[in-house]
Amino acid sequence: MDFGFSMNAFREYSTVGAIEAVADAGYDGIELLFDEPFLYPPTATGEEYDEVRTALDANDIAISNCNAFMLTAIEDFHHPSFVEPDEDYRRRRVDYTLDAIDAAAEFGCDRISIEPGGPVPEEKSREWAMDTFVEGLDELAERAEAKGVDVMVEPEPDLLIETSDEYLDLMDRVDSERITCNFDAGHLFCMGEDPAELVETLAPYTRHYHLEDIPEDRSHEHTQLGDGAMDIDGFLQAVEDSGYDGYVTVELYPYQETAAETAQGAMDYLRERGWA
Repeated sequence: MDFGFSMNAFREYSTVGAIEAVADAGYDGIELLFDEPFLYPPTATGEEYDEVRTALDANDIAISNCNAFMLTAIEDFHHPSFVEPDEDYRRRRVDYTLDAIDAAAEFGCDRISIEPGGPVPEEKSREWAMDTFVEGLDELAERAEAKGVDVMVEPEPDLLIETSDEYLDLMDRVDSERITCNFDAGHLFCMGEDPAELVETLAPYTRHYHLEDIPEDRSHEHTQLGDGAMDIDGFLQAVEDSGYDGYVTVELYPYQETAAETAQGAMDYLRERGWA
């Protein structure tokens, strides 16, 4: 397996600066953030695509994943979601994600990660939210299949799909091999699950992994590797034993004031433990 670092920690950097910093820290890949202030698919120009390609080539670094989850260009991380009561507002998330599929294909990357539905609206039932999310996924699947891009649902605390069981239930309702899983180890740990034990369970669906540490109280706080309570060695050993040969991307977006130092610190940890 190879290691990447997510661009979402580098919002105070330019696109080129973020790519250079992640490459300088020794990562094999970088997770592109499809959001402002970086390349935003609904409005991206050919020059912006060329800028990313040139920076990747110049720094000899690949794309580990395309993040179409953390969308702030419209409102905030989770709004608009795939389960907004207002159909027009919900449509903006679906259209953005269709554009993100096209953008990933333009870069030759075969995966994007998306939010798992979104927060369930207070005035709506969970059943309505699930039906609405599946409806959105069915539309995305058609584009994903045409473009050869996986749309990876990423379970997250406080959103529609939080746990491994909820994810598997969702997969029972989706009829496309292009709807897959972005396995975020910290998110599942927050929900009281053991990420290492779930690697085998979710392996048929997993196309990419996110890694961060999480505090002992399992609060949803992305923490520098080694500073929390997760068994990172156990998790990575399970990933290695599974035969996975793709990317594990470190995602430490809260560290925007020290993004480059944080990326380097995480790589130092992985090297010290013999993983990188």
